[in-house]
Amino acid sequence: MSAPTRFDRGHTDDLMSFLAASPTPYHAVATAAERLEKAGFRQVAETDAWDGSSGGKYVLRGGAIIAWYVPEGAEPHTPFRIIGAHTDSPNLRVKPLPDTGAHGWRQIAVEIYGGPLLNSWLDRDLGLAGRLSLRDGSTRLVNIDRALLRVPQLAIHLDRSVSSEGLKLDKQRHLQPVWGLGDAREGDLIAFLEEESGVPAGEVTGWDLMTHSIERPAYLGRDNELLAGPRMDNLLSVHAATAALAAAAADPGLSYIPVLAAFDHEENGSQSDTGADGPLLGSVLERSVFARGGSYEDRARAFAGTVCLSCDTGHAVHPNYAERHDPTHHPRAGGGPILKVNVNNRYATDGSGRSVFAAACEKAGVPFQSFVSNNSMPCGTTIGPITAARHGIKTVDIGVAILSMHSARELCAADDPFLLTNALVAFLEG
Repeated sequence: MSAPTRFDRGHTDDLMSFLAASPTPYHAVATAAERLEKAGFRQVAETDAWDGSSGGKYVLRGGAIIAWYVPEGAEPHTPFRIIGAHTDSPNLRVKPLPDTGAHGWRQIAVEIYGGPLLNSWLDRDLGLAGRLSLRDGSTRLVNIDRALLRVPQLAIHLDRSVSSEGLKLDKQRHLQPVWGLGDAREGDLIAFLEEESGVPAGEVTGWDLMTHSIERPAYLGRDNELLAGPRMDNLLSVHAATAALAAAAADPGLSYIPVLAAFDHEENGSQSDTGADGPLLGSVLERSVFARGGSYEDRARAFAGTVCLSCDTGHAVHPNYAERHDPTHHPRAGGGPILKVNVNNRYATDGSGRSVFAAACEKAGVPFQSFVSNNSMPCGTTIGPITAARHGIKTVDIGVAILSMHSARELCAADDPFLLTNALVAFLEG
């Protein structure tokens, strides 16, 4: 534990900027790509023939990014060291016919994405962001990062049962945000977004749009020991992995090929062409092997020596609900990254994987903690088991412990993000 850390609180400052710049998966991968470009990486198209040259490369597909760095002299069978994460977060997403309303209120029709804490989206100033698809086949990112929408809660005077029975929300009837007064007009929202984005009227023919809290990430507490912000599940990990990959690429002594794999759609099962259960990661890794003159035997050798850290946020012990946690495993905020274990393979960690992560933490001088779920409660899952099963790759589940997971605004210790990143650098460098 004596090795000095390479990142400090300035890393957390940078995380706050990353969160603010990334209201959607599409923005998150664009932001990550921009940072990798500054570190010397270059984008390669999936439709082009790939060469076996050394250096940093990345592929963008929708809300997913796969980036990797090939050291000088890497053999076709050189194993990979992968950090897996996801770019999506639970939220409210715009329906195909968005313009609706009632009783003099103009509203936007939304669908629930993933498993958000619905009450956290009430009475909160919301922006709107995402991807516009144009008539010529191109796409345009859009981000209305100002108070545009609001899901108004019912006054307690009109529902006295809230005090005794708790808040009950109907996902269809109670979560449609308002954005103006008057009667709904078909095409109004998209026309507004075209104007805001500088797109000629009538050119938008498709969209993938979602709401986001416009409140900025902020340090919290007497001594600024806490960080509050949106989408930390799981952009905290995407940011850490991006920084770690850029740092590892500067190491001249790499014995592995370091990889960032940030997928979309983890929050609803990962089954898409940009999800962890799709072919994207396997395709990129195989093409990298073959581009360096490798055979199927080289591919098998590379995969057999590969390790993936599935990096996602986990649960810190909650001071008001400690009984919901395992009584002997209480991950503390500020205690360093957590190693997630579940013997029923909801997480992919086993004993040998634990050793890999423990070695990285020891090299980085970073403490780590163990997490298991209370036996009486169902355990969540990650991209870890999917990655292990789909590609036959040893996978270890880790992350940062947070509170308020799946809220519109989550909470962690301010020092944990850079502790995680130091461990990830050590892992990638082997």
